[in-house]
Amino acid sequence: MKKKILTGAAMLALGGLAISLASCGSKKEAYKAEVSDGGKVLNIRVWNDEFISRFRDYYPSIKSEDKKDEQFTLNDGTVVKFQQTANKDNAYQNALDIALKNQSTAAADDKVDIFLFEADYALKYVNSNYSLDVKDLGLTDTDTKDMYQYTKDIATADKRLKGVSWQATPGLFAYRTDIADKVLGTHDPDQVQAKLADWTKFDSVAADMKAKGYAMLSGYDDSYRVFSNNIKAPLVNKNKKIVIDESLKTWIKQTKEYTDKGYNNKTSLWDDNWNKQQTINGNTFGFFYSTWGINFTLAGNAAIKNDKGEDLIGKYRVCQGPAAYYWGGTWIAAANGTDNKSQVLDIMKKLTCDATIAEKITRDTQDYTNNTVAMTKLANDASYGSEFLGGQNHVKLFSEAAPKIDMKNVSAYDQGINEKLQEAMKDYFAGTITEDKAWENFYSKVTTVYPELKK
Repeated sequence: MKKKILTGAAMLALGGLAISLASCGSKKEAYKAEVSDGGKVLNIRVWNDEFISRFRDYYPSIKSEDKKDEQFTLNDGTVVKFQQTANKDNAYQNALDIALKNQSTAAADDKVDIFLFEADYALKYVNSNYSLDVKDLGLTDTDTKDMYQYTKDIATADKRLKGVSWQATPGLFAYRTDIADKVLGTHDPDQVQAKLADWTKFDSVAADMKAKGYAMLSGYDDSYRVFSNNIKAPLVNKNKKIVIDESLKTWIKQTKEYTDKGYNNKTSLWDDNWNKQQTINGNTFGFFYSTWGINFTLAGNAAIKNDKGEDLIGKYRVCQGPAAYYWGGTWIAAANGTDNKSQVLDIMKKLTCDATIAEKITRDTQDYTNNTVAMTKLANDASYGSEFLGGQNHVKLFSEAAPKIDMKNVSAYDQGINEKLQEAMKDYFAGTITEDKAWENFYSKVTTVYPELKK
């Protein structure tokens, strides 16, 4: 399937329009579901290939597939097409918003049937009439009873559940055993956790790491999610004013101190140096990662060998760290106006409600799935463990962390605010601008993306 992708600049210019299109409908109009059956093409909007792989590998009703074209045929003859638009510069959301706005006039084979959304902007779609209550498809409370409550809370508006997820994303602190042994005298997860149980202890260990030639964290962004997921109020109030929580100010203070004292390596999330620090050639003690990060990104980097043929497979462990947090998550939403009700319902049931499929996904990929029955089973399975983590049962720690996740303070603007705050503060951390100038840059950047917001 040919993909149509607008340029980043064009998408950015449409940013404010897209927010208003997707977030204001529920305020002006009563919810009205429009759903039918019999469509020949099932269109699914995504920003990367993660859900495509989950669909391909675990949805049982695929008749045939063409991986190259991201197109599948179901047993009932329905053609499934994925349209992928990258997330950068709000491109995915803007392209989706245009499609949803044109849903009522779109040709049957072009209608959006399913779209995905992330935690950072979930409310934008949950609070709109562009997403369907899953009960209008036939998904019941009984079907969703084993999901983690927070995954339902974030996708609920006016008592209507507007999206379901196959994953839960509690976070942990992943650390190198070899460095732990040299600096802390142990790499046992319980003993390491005792030394990192709060931020005061964490800072103390950071000083010890520096004294022995190691960095506590890789760079500027590493601890951000632990602070941003523990805010006391939404980042935007009812008057559309940006309100920066004290937790984020603490992150800024800590990161500036870590940078000035050499407790980090001045890297940025996802850059080459940040990735290299996760390999055996790095000197960073640990990384804050949620479920997907540990088994995908960290494990991949740890497998890179040095010139002696050595790597870090089996030499990372995880502990809870100084505070509970989550990072990420993807929800499946049914687009209002879909003409594939039966197929959308079945996909949601199989991929987000089936304990057998959930357990298989976790066993195969080590992704943490959104089913308390399946995850409790694995958490209590003495034979289950991660080879990458030296046999440690990380699911047990995730299952302890997941119920602590609280989504009550999310806002529809979190993605942009989080990204622009981290971006704006990097020059301050590096010492090239003052903190006041960094704040000025932040407000300028974020109000460009969201013109309706004010300082």
